[in-house]
Amino acid sequence: MRGNFLKDKDVCIVAYAETKLERRSGRTAYELSAEVAEALYKKIKMGPSDIDGVSTTIPMSEAANPFWANYCTDYLGLQPRWLQTTDLGGVSHTGNVARAAMALQNGWCDTVMLLAADAPTTAWSANYHAYHDEFLDPTGLQGPPGAFGFIMDRYAAQHDLDYRGLGALAVAQRNGAVANKNACEQLREKITVDDYLNSRVISSPLRLLDCVMPCDGASGLVMMKTSRARRLGFTKRVYPFAYSEITNFNVASQQPDITQTGHTVVGPEVLKMAKMKPGDVDMFHPYDDFLIAVAMKLEQIGFCKTGQGTQFLRDTNIGPKGTLPINTGGGQISAGQPALAGGQLNLVEAVRQLMGDAGRRQVKNARNALVTGIGVIPYGRNWGSSSALVLQN
Repeated sequence: MRGNFLKDKDVCIVAYAETKLERRSGRTAYELSAEVAEALYKKIKMGPSDIDGVSTTIPMSEAANPFWANYCTDYLGLQPRWLQTTDLGGVSHTGNVARAAMALQNGWCDTVMLLAADAPTTAWSANYHAYHDEFLDPTGLQGPPGAFGFIMDRYAAQHDLDYRGLGALAVAQRNGAVANKNACEQLREKITVDDYLNSRVISSPLRLLDCVMPCDGASGLVMMKTSRARRLGFTKRVYPFAYSEITNFNVASQQPDITQTGHTVVGPEVLKMAKMKPGDVDMFHPYDDFLIAVAMKLEQIGFCKTGQGTQFLRDTNIGPKGTLPINTGGGQISAGQPALAGGQLNLVEAVRQLMGDAGRRQVKNARNALVTGIGVIPYGRNWGSSSALVLQN
């Protein structure tokens, strides 16, 4: 197993910010980035000249722009000495925490802004062009819901899929969105397990309430070395403590088990790095484009046995006051998914919780959080990239 370059807690997150999530906001990723940057400046009492490192993700709304990071930092008046664009989909955000940590540790920069912004319901310029197109296009597979329909169907054939367990997760996350003023207003209404079960099937056996709803939005974090944060008086600090990622899991297999993912590797590995067991995790903030993905990660990280993820969700209190709080701000499924900026929602919520800022959805005595990422969904396989990040306060 590789070494843990985060174990000394020599880098930390000192601030977070996010916009309200909206459908068809009419705004650009540039404008959303500016709103987040302004909020971060106010929190850290610094300005553009103090930011010398920036990480970004590629927005769907700017995917045709090969110079997104350069133009975005230009728009924001930033002159970074370290600039990172990560294209691992929903793994990019946890991945950027790790990459920013390495840049800080090696003296490339002093203050890093981690930006994630997208406006897919206002503008869309993405075209995946994978070599799998000859399979995707002729069959009329309708994007990620079609692909996850395959995964969910296969899982149901192998295991006892408890739909009421998925419904319990849908309800818990929706309760989080109701308490989250930044969630999409269309989603800030409570639901029941029966509402989940009665929602229409859109890609058998996938239901409407299994899926994320696209929206526009942005979020950001600020990181620096811990010694500098102490010197500047930042008393609320969250430490990235262990990180692991993998891309193209089991790629050499021509007939992979599509219910197996890279989280079978990175989940146990990151907990071992952090000298933790699943029972030591205070909060779980998994990337949640589809409910079944959360159940599968619970199994593969070790919270429960293989095939028992949906039963675990049914039988466990996963609300803020429960034994394993999950996606307390609603996650992407109930707060909204701003496309390739979406993965940072779960990360920001974990940071907010560890800083004690979550209000009526605050997890009591939270000392750590496990955050995961999922990136890309190729045809005939499971998601292409997997990540796991342990945060501590």
